[in-house]
Amino acid sequence: MHQTPAQRNQLRKRAAIESAATAPATSMEGATAYEHQLAQLAQHRARLKQVQSNQGKAELKALLIPEYEPYVQGVLDAGNGAQDEVLTTIMLWCIDAGGYPGALQIAEYVIKHGLKMPDRFERTTGTLIAEEIAEAALKAQKAGEGFPLWILEQAARITAEQDMPDQARAKLHLAIGKENAAKVPNEDLTQTDIGFLVLAKAHLSKAIDLHSNCGGKKDLERVERLLKKHAAPSS
Repeated sequence: MHQTPAQRNQLRKRAAIESAATAPATSMEGATAYEHQLAQLAQHRARLKQVQSNQGKAELKALLIPEYEPYVQGVLDAGNGAQDEVLTTIMLWCIDAGGYPGALQIAEYVIKHGLKMPDRFERTTGTLIAEEIAEAALKAQKAGEGFPLWILEQAARITAEQDMPDQARAKLHLAIGKENAAKVPNEDLTQTDIGFLVLAKAHLSKAIDLHSNCGGKKDLERVERLLKKHAAPSS
């Protein structure tokens, strides 16, 4: 259902008021804006079930997410951390649809307030964010495409204090290391290139330390060779 700018603004304000009035560790259940969004979510989930293709589901989610944005923004602006299935679901949809900035914005709130993931998810929010974004980056890198480094760095910052399997955190360090290394395409190094290589070495080394078979050893060898070559004339 198309929302007018006035309707979107009203929804954002109502979500902010209701979320601010709901105590932490309780549920948004019963709040008017939340119940409305939850009902809409049920309808949209029914539509998604009719789509068999994962790519098709992701494309449909991308079309549906804007209908929740006023509510989400209202909660992020004023919420106290009440349990909110709409918020956690839209975070997941943003990831599936490739909307990583939106997913990270929600994830920071979810992690800060310790919101629980829906029961069907075994991974914690920190693990899910680190792993899903890392895997998206690694897939893009494997295809010879770049991935926004700031998104990877923000995912690392948000999840830095979260407990997760070493392999999950290794993937994120690996993706950050690879992306930094990719900023240096040739051997004619500038001072900026050296900075990227130093960061790449730190993250690749950490990834390998956490999970020796993460797949970053060849990347690390290249980075170390370039750094050694740069240091050689002054030694």
